[in-house]
Amino acid sequence: MKVRFYATLRDIVGGKIVEIPVDHGSSAQEILDAIIAQFPVLKKELLDEDGRLYGHVHFFVNGRDVQFLTDDLETKIMNEDMISVFPAVGGG
Repeated sequence: MKVRFYATLRDIVGGKIVEIPVDHGSSAQEILDAIIAQFPVLKKELLDEDGRLYGHVHFFVNGRDVQFLTDDLETKIMNEDMISVFPAVGGG
């Protein structure tokens, strides 16, 4: 599955788009777990001490934040779905 990373996360993973090995029909949580397994340093960037996504991190499935989807992180992801991960972005 191709996952798009934005802002500071691109430097950590080494590019804009990274291939993450997951099975067709995996949940968003399983993809998140696979991302962290492939890039362990992302754990502190994406997850709080309880292992949940920080509120300021956005995990998008087809342009919609997973927290607003009916099944949240249990949403099933198909190969044709687009996954995007955004860290907190500040500015002024």
